[in-house]
Amino acid sequence: MKKRYLLIVALATIGFFSCSKQGFLDQTQSTDLNEQVVFADSVYTLNFLSSIYSDIGFSTWPRRFGGGGLDASTDEAEGAGLGSANTFIQFATGTVNSNMITRDAWSTSYTNIRRVNILLKNLNQTKFGNDIKSRVKAESRFLRAYYYFILLEHYAGVPLMGDSVYRATDIIPFERNSYEECVDYIVSECDAAAEDLPWVHEGENYGRINKAACFGLKSRVLLYAASPLYNGESVASDGALQGIVGYPNADPQRWKRAEDAAAQVLASGQYSLHINNTTEPGFGFYQVFQLRKNTEYILARMQAANRDLEGIFHPPTFGLGSPGAYPYLETVNAFGMKNGLPITDPTSGYDPLQPYKDRDPRLANTVTRDQSLVFHRDGLARRPVNIFIDKTNPNNAISGQDAIYKGTPTGYYTYKMVHRNVAADWFSTETPRCMPIIRYAEILLNFAEARNERLGTPDIEVYAAVESIRERAGLSPYKLPLNLSQEEMRRIIQNERQKELAFEGHRFFDVRRWKIAELVENSQLHGTEPIRNAAGTTYNTINVRKRVFSNRMYLWPIPQSEVAKSTDLLQNPGY
Repeated sequence: MKKRYLLIVALATIGFFSCSKQGFLDQTQSTDLNEQVVFADSVYTLNFLSSIYSDIGFSTWPRRFGGGGLDASTDEAEGAGLGSANTFIQFATGTVNSNMITRDAWSTSYTNIRRVNILLKNLNQTKFGNDIKSRVKAESRFLRAYYYFILLEHYAGVPLMGDSVYRATDIIPFERNSYEECVDYIVSECDAAAEDLPWVHEGENYGRINKAACFGLKSRVLLYAASPLYNGESVASDGALQGIVGYPNADPQRWKRAEDAAAQVLASGQYSLHINNTTEPGFGFYQVFQLRKNTEYILARMQAANRDLEGIFHPPTFGLGSPGAYPYLETVNAFGMKNGLPITDPTSGYDPLQPYKDRDPRLANTVTRDQSLVFHRDGLARRPVNIFIDKTNPNNAISGQDAIYKGTPTGYYTYKMVHRNVAADWFSTETPRCMPIIRYAEILLNFAEARNERLGTPDIEVYAAVESIRERAGLSPYKLPLNLSQEEMRRIIQNERQKELAFEGHRFFDVRRWKIAELVENSQLHGTEPIRNAAGTTYNTINVRKRVFSNRMYLWPIPQSEVAKSTDLLQNPGY
């Protein structure tokens, strides 16, 4: 195997030293003495571990790529900041290329993998007791597995570095491991880490990696691995890439592994959906995202009280500072009626003249639409007021800049996880919100999907998992029709994932692993144009973007700057 030198990543970014972060494996700027100092001091060591924690969630951040992130890179939403080099624009227009694509998934992940390896190499010399050493080792191994998963979901098989800490003088392997090897490595690291971690943390350790996070990540990895894109339906025609971008042969038993992994979390009894229907139907779906601690968050990016999402998602006159993604009409239409029926069902009661009446309660907590109530600072007072997105009164003092074609290209703003009583200004209160990465609702849907695919016909356990999601959402009735076929249940599960997990970074990878991106991302996407008149408001459907998708876009290209370092690092198909 040919090998070439790689640059080595910085030792850490913990505030104690100044480090360079120039490439995949940049040379360490800190001296060996600095490394010795860090791991001779327990506080420094924990800060080093915290620096590895600090990047979790970067992949799904709504401001990734400068505006819109993964939400705007798929059929979920239109993005903000229409620069030609913007990654979401590349995905929207089918112009993705290895020279211009953002390299954060590659560089951030490998930087943190190396940090973990440095920590593990030095762990024995730390001043911790054995119990703390065991916990730190387990957390670190999980974090390494997590960053490998970020690489896997973007690029498929990647080089596995093991426990090695390479330096500039070392010869480092560039050859990509097979998809199977990467999956097995991540799963084994999750299992090993889980052995030394509790199901839940309390007190000052709340938010640290626990056993449920290990099994939750394992569930997601194996669900992806069992899905069509990776399970024998490779996008590679080059034989050298066949085993790298997925399993060469299909095996339906891979669904059983995914099912069992999700069942490990469900059987623990330690987690549950956050349910609160006392205020309004489905209020728990809104409330769970505002609670720092709840029964549903398995892994979250912990942060201080903040107004982050209010500043990203609120309409312009409500304090928006850096726009995120604007939902497409297709995303809105995925939310059915409160009675659980899709709006396309003639018996659902859907009225196109009153399109938001009696809809799935999750819609109002996911999307801001014309005449939604949004918290607004009016002078020194703060109150919820209606926003007006119609184009008939663009100079309205309250709503002019919020209108269609002015504030939003689709007629909608994102509202997911936004706090109802927080305005995006320095005078408002903040929410204790943390950003979810893995939550119990996802595990339920992972279990239902894997079991439905394995059995061929949904059984009572599949029904129970899906119906619990619908019940918490406030649907009435929430029960599904009996005797659904596998295909009918598959469509329901896919729809529930689209609604329940909207704007949490799942949609981009879901439509790819299901191999439906060539349909949903190769079509005209729409918005709505509210027009107010004496008789009321009409809602015209407008064209927003004709998205373009080619099969090579099922995977990300590896950044060309990395591929250029060695002929052993094979590029993904089509790039």
